[in-house]
Amino acid sequence: MSRILCALMIVASLAACGGGRGTSAPSELDNACAILKERPTYYRAFKSAERKWGVPVHVQMATIYQESKFKSDARTPFRYALGVIPMGRQSSAYGYSQALDGTWDEYKRREGRPRAKRNRIRDASDFMGYYMNITRERNGISLSDTRNQYLAYHDGHTGFARGTYRRKAWLMRVADEVDQRAEMYKRQLAGCRRFR
Repeated sequence: MSRILCALMIVASLAACGGGRGTSAPSELDNACAILKERPTYYRAFKSAERKWGVPVHVQMATIYQESKFKSDARTPFRYALGVIPMGRQSSAYGYSQALDGTWDEYKRREGRPRAKRNRIRDASDFMGYYMNITRERNGISLSDTRNQYLAYHDGHTGFARGTYRRKAWLMRVADEVDQRAEMYKRQLAGCRRFR
């Protein structure tokens, strides 16, 4: 009996230590070709979302980079009272796309995908295509306009329509950075033989 218990403990230990590939980021985040070569499932997910929703791969990649740095289990930081007492996370944002609980639940319901998970790249990229299409419909933003799509992604459809981002200089700067990264990824992808 002790051999079985010992074997179970070893398997549990390995399972706890292993599997980091699913949660860790790819090694070269400034190289779109390297990212997709290291994680071929990403390319399949991004192309599937591009075919279904029309959102270019480079726009998806730049947005996911900004939101989670390609970490499947990314969460917002904790808030602290008096600098030391944890008061919970800043928001319910989670996963590759950093979708909030309510927004994710609405996506699953509207798209009929009750088993979709925020820490699964295929589901996260599909959500991003879904969300950006609503942005296009409601706010008239082109699916290839990374900067404004990101502003609406961050502030929400209504927030973008109200112009809430205009009072956030930091967010305008971040949106410019996301746009620059998307252009960099686009150029890189055009040069990758495998991902044309």
